Amino acid sequence: MREYLLTLCITAAVTYLLTGPVRKFAIVAGAMPEIRARDVHREPTPRLGGIAMFFGLCAGLLVADHLTNLSEVFENSNEPRALLSGAALIWLIGVLDDKFEIDALIKLGGQMIAAGVMVMQGLTILWLPIPGVGSVSLTQWQGTLLTVALVVITINAVNFADGLDGLAAGMVCIAAAAFFMYGYRIWYGYGLESAAPATLFSALLMGMCLGFLPHNMHPARIFMGDSGSMLIGLVLAAGAISITGQVDPDAMNLFAGSEKEAVHQTVPVYIPLLLPLTIIAVPAADLVLAIVRRTWRGQSPFAADRGHLHHRLLEIGHSHSRAVLIMYFWSALIAFGALAYSVNSGAMWIVLGIMALSAVGLLLLLLPRFTPRAPRWAEHFVPPRYRRRKAVDLPADGGPAVAHDEAGDDLAHEGERDEERRTPVAVGVSGVNGATAVGARSRLLDERGAGTSR
Repeated sequence: MREYLLTLCITAAVTYLLTGPVRKFAIVAGAMPEIRARDVHREPTPRLGGIAMFFGLCAGLLVADHLTNLSEVFENSNEPRALLSGAALIWLIGVLDDKFEIDALIKLGGQMIAAGVMVMQGLTILWLPIPGVGSVSLTQWQGTLLTVALVVITINAVNFADGLDGLAAGMVCIAAAAFFMYGYRIWYGYGLESAAPATLFSALLMGMCLGFLPHNMHPARIFMGDSGSMLIGLVLAAGAISITGQVDPDAMNLFAGSEKEAVHQTVPVYIPLLLPLTIIAVPAADLVLAIVRRTWRGQSPFAADRGHLHHRLLEIGHSHSRAVLIMYFWSALIAFGALAYSVNSGAMWIVLGIMALSAVGLLLLLLPRFTPRAPRWAEHFVPPRYRRRKAVDLPADGGPAVAHDEAGDDLAHEGERDEERRTPVAVGVSGVNGATAVGARSRLLDERGAGTSR
C-alpha cells in the first residue's frame, strides 16, 4: 500500500507543479478559445491542462518501475507499456484539438487507433465471466472489438462531462478511488498478481486528477481540454479492461464448486466492473441522452449544445459550485454503492443506505435556491455567501439607512442614497449565490456550439 501511495503522491505533485508553467505556455501558444454560446465561464481560459497530467502519468510510471514491489508489474506484464503508448497517442490528438479544433471524426478515429495500439501490446479483454455459464473465452476479433468499444465509450463519456470547473477531474477521481479499493482487494486479499496493473492504473489516475484539481476548481485558472479529458478517460478504461477481462474469477477460489458456480456467485463483484459505465454512470447517461437528443433533432451526435446535465442544473437555479457538488454526490453514490454491493451482495443495509442517499440527492435537486446559513459565531470561518445577509431599512424622511441582520438587530448606519439601496440584483449575476462563473443566463436561448469539450 505504501508504494501505491508514494506513486499517487509523486503523480499528483508533478501534475500540480507543472500545471502553472503549462498555463503560461498555453497563453503564449494562443490555446485560449473565445467564449462560445454554450460555455458557462465568463473570461477566455487557457486549455492544454492535459500536458501536465500526461507528464504526471509518466513520472508516476517511472517511479513505480523503480519500486521493489511495483517493479514486478513491469516485469510480469506489458500492460503499463501498452497504457503509456495509447495514452501518448490520445494525448497528442487532444493537444492538437485544443490548439487547432480538429474534426470530431478525426478524433474518433484517433481514439480507435489508440485503443488498437493497446490491444496490440496485450491490454485487451481475453474472457468474460457470464452468470450461469462461466468464463467465456473470446476470439481475437471479439476481444479487440469489445476493447475498442469500451475505450471509445469511456473516453467520450468523460469528455462530455467536462463542462464545469472541476467536474470531470473530480468525477473521474471518485471513480478511480472506487476502482483502486476494488483492485487492491483482489490483488492483496486474494493474491492475484494479474490485478496489480489495474490497481496501479487507478492510483496513477487519482494522482493525475488530484494534482490538477486545485488549478481547475471554480473559478478555474486552466482547463484540461481534450488533451486531459480523453487521457483520463483512456486510463480509466484501461483499468477496467485489465481487471475485468484478464482476471480469472476461478483463481480466487472463493467456492469449492465448479467454475460455473464461482462465476455465478461472484457476479456482484464483476458485473459492476465489466463495463466502466456503472462506475461513471453519470457521464455515461449524459452521453446517451446527448446522442438521443441530437439525433432526434436531426443533428450530428457530435454537435455540441447546452443540454448536458450540468447545463440543466445551472438552468434550474443551482450555482456553479453546487451543480458540481451534486454531480460528485451522484458519482460517489453509484461508484461506492456498486463497490459495497460487490463486497457483500446479501446485506440489506447496503440497499437501504443507497435508497436513503438517493432520496437525499433528489431533495438536493429540488432545492436549487436553498443556501445554508452558518451560525453567527462561525461566520468568520465560512465564505461570504454562507453568512447572514444584511437587510436595510430606508426611513420615510430620507434619513440615513439602518442595516439589520435576519434577526432584526441593528448593525450599522448607512448614508448611501435610497436609489442605490432599492436597486434590485438580478439572479445569476456574478457574486450572487456563489454563481461567479455563470453571470446572467438566458433560458437556453442559444444552443449553438462547436466541440464537445472546453
